[in-house]
This record gives sequence, C-alpha cells and structure tokens, in this order.
Amino acid sequence: MPFKLPICAAAIALLSAVSAGAQSPAPGFMSREEVVHYSPEWTGERFPDGRPKVPDAILDRMRQVTLEEAWATLRSAGFNHQYEDGWLSLFPDKVLVGRALTAQWVPGRPDLQKVLEEDGRRMNRKGAQNAWPVDMLQPRDVYVADHFGLKENGPSIGDNVGNAIYARTGNGIVYDGAVRDIEGLKELPNFTAFVRSYDPSHHFGALSTGARLNSTMVSINGPTHIGKATVMPGDVVLGRNGGVLFIPAQLAERVVQESEEVRLADAFGHQRLREKKYTAGEIDTAWTPAIEADFIGWLKANRTKLPVAPEGVDYVIRTRPTRTGAQPGS
Repeated sequence: MPFKLPICAAAIALLSAVSAGAQSPAPGFMSREEVVHYSPEWTGERFPDGRPKVPDAILDRMRQVTLEEAWATLRSAGFNHQYEDGWLSLFPDKVLVGRALTAQWVPGRPDLQKVLEEDGRRMNRKGAQNAWPVDMLQPRDVYVADHFGLKENGPSIGDNVGNAIYARTGNGIVYDGAVRDIEGLKELPNFTAFVRSYDPSHHFGALSTGARLNSTMVSINGPTHIGKATVMPGDVVLGRNGGVLFIPAQLAERVVQESEEVRLADAFGHQRLREKKYTAGEIDTAWTPAIEADFIGWLKANRTKLPVAPEGVDYVIRTRPTRTGAQPGS
C-alpha cells in the first residue's frame, strides 16, 4: 500500500476510515472511491476521478448569484467556514464560477519529496509536481491550491502553467500563494484569478534542480483549506467582488434557487412600488396572502421576460405557495 501523508488531524481521521479496498493511486492523492466516500450527500453525476459534477446549467445560473445570497444559504445549512477574501485579483470585474480540483502544498522536505517523485514516475506523471494537477483538469474546473501563502521563490504558476490551466478549463484559479509572469497571465481573457500576491521569482519544487526545495505537493483531490475556508473536490467556486465562496456540490442548486427567488421578489416589489400599487411598508415586511398571490400571478404572466431562467421561475411558482400559505395567482 503506498505511503499516505496525513494532511492534518482531520485528514488522518478521514483516511483511516476508508475501506482497505479503496487505496489511493499515490501518496495523499485521493482515489475515486475516497472522493465518493467523503461526498455522500451528492447523488448526481461524477467525474471519473470521483468529484461531483454539478451540471453546467447550474454553473451558468450561479454567475448571477451574489456572495451575500450564497453565504446566507450556506449559513442556514450549517456551513460556516466557506468564505475567504484578501485576494489580489486578475480581472477583478469578472466573476469566477467552476468546479474545484484541489491541491495542497507544505514547506519543502527532501525525504518526502523523493518518495513523491518516485511514486509520480511509477504513475507516469509528467514534469514537476506543479504540472500534475493541471493534467487532471476538466472544462469549467477551477484549480484551487493551498500553497500556504508562499511568496519569494514560491510561484508555481506563471504564464506557461497558466496557459495550460486555461487551455484545459477555459477558467481561472484560486491560489493561496504567489504567481509570476502576471502580464502574460493577463493576456488570457477569462483567466479570472484570485491569488495572494505577485513575485518575479520562481518555484523550486523538484530535487533534480539542485536548488533549495521550497515546497512539496502532498495532496490532490483531497480536503484542503484556503485561508479560513474548507474546500472539498467538486465544490462550486464562486468568486467575485474580491471574495471567494466554496459551495458544497449538494447545495449548489439550492443556492441558485434561493438567489433567483430573491431576485424575482425584488423585481416584483420594485415594479409594484413604481406603479404605486403597494407602499414601501407593505413590500418591506412579510407579504400578505394577497401580495403573495399577486407575485405568483406576475411570475406566470411574465415567465419568459424576467431576469431569471424559466426553470428558476417555474421553481418559485411551484414551491413558494407551499411555503407561504398563499393561494397561487391566476
């Protein structure tokens, strides 16, 4: 059985609980069976590596969700450690949405690095460690890496690795570390990146260079943390306005639905206020059954003209009356 590096105390408990038949393909690299084992609440499609594959349609709708709306849903579901900020952003006016593929680094240790490099050769992995997770990326993935904020001699992502990530995903990164070649990275139009810093130095991450080993990658597709947030492979990444939320896959559709309901209620309320049909006091408080019925009727009459996809409108029409007790509109 290949050596497993305990990522942290919590990871020790996780890895010890895996059945003997679900062995990792390499040290700290979660197998499909392990990824499935630790994401039991996801019942939908998965990637070959076991990560939850939240549908593209949900990702498309997620782009309109605000951090506040998503945070409120996660908080109500008991997920209190999913947000991190304090980033240097490439393309700060753009929104980053995608499925997380995770990696974790620790300060370099030669004896551990030697074992990992030997295992990588047996697995026919190409290049240095910083290329290994890149080779696993799928369209619309977000590479999420904890590089423990390493800055000087730390950047493991420059314009070459950035181009490789972008070619595979068409997407950006969340990287708790420094990047280099920042002008080259900015040439990638949708490489919406949240990183800790920029540094012109480069990473020393292989024993063969003969240079001081700065860091060692110890986990791919395992649980990791980005600052104060916990991230699991397959989480939906929502980055905007300088902050990033990591949304558990099983909550992604709920986040979208609740956000869309708020958006629709706001659009209805604003229109009715402009029409002077209701007062601000009536709209700002819990709606009466009559206003709720008016809202449902308004949704039905404007189903294809609203700032929400029709399937989102249908969800509110179908479910809101059962939650408010109001009669559906005509």
